Amino acid sequence: MRVGIVAQRGNARAAYLAADIRETLQAEDVEVLLDAATAESLDEAGHDVGEFVDCDLVVSIGGDGTFLYAAHGAGSTPVLGVNLGEVGFLNAVAPSEAIEAVRREVERYHEEGSVKYREIPRIQAEGDQEWSLTPALNEVVVQGPQRGHGQGLSIEVRIDGSLYMGGQADGVLVTTPTGSTAYNLSEGGPLLQPGVGTFVVNGMASEDGMPPLAVRTDSEITIRVDDADEAVISSDGSSQQRVYLPEVVRLSRAPEPARVAGPESDFFQALNKLE
Repeated sequence: MRVGIVAQRGNARAAYLAADIRETLQAEDVEVLLDAATAESLDEAGHDVGEFVDCDLVVSIGGDGTFLYAAHGAGSTPVLGVNLGEVGFLNAVAPSEAIEAVRREVERYHEEGSVKYREIPRIQAEGDQEWSLTPALNEVVVQGPQRGHGQGLSIEVRIDGSLYMGGQADGVLVTTPTGSTAYNLSEGGPLLQPGVGTFVVNGMASEDGMPPLAVRTDSEITIRVDDADEAVISSDGSSQQRVYLPEVVRLSRAPEPARVAGPESDFFQALNKLE
């Protein structure tokens, strides 16, 4: 079995816990890969997180941001999240329980051939100018190079070919249920309970004034942008693409979902961190 470990960058506590998990697993003849930053802090050989797609389990130690980073590299490999503070929406395992939680999944793998996981939908973004982004676990944002008065775009949003929103706006945000608690919430969008089968289309400072719209995850969302030199499309705030305008951005449910291992966090308890 092969396990990848990603620890929050610059967090000594996360690095020490990563070292403890690695030592425990190696004693049980499990191959362990550390991400490059964590390995450097421990004076060990490291690996690009993109290599973790070939692991059987990935362990993320930190906050939701670390989990997103790990999940991007993991692809369809299950990720187990360990939180280092408040319970997050993706990190349900406390540090004191981390080693036992990982060992439990390793034992399950040896007994059943796989770890236990649940699937979470992701959003795929691609454009007419022949580009695509890493699928988003939280959200895809389409916006101008800057926000604010006079910095927006002319947008046209269609859902399965039918016009929903048009006119000037700072941009458009499309979120999964997982990402509803993040950027979407700050833009006035609704919270979505995990497991709800919808995406949310949310105009950002839209002159159209249309409210956020929940759509089926099998919907095709097209966003035509114009009246600016360029636009920026981002996936989970990290993977980005700059395009010259006009451009048409197509969003749909990604073929491969994210897979989350370990216990499920209490959604309503995790909401406390938003207060």
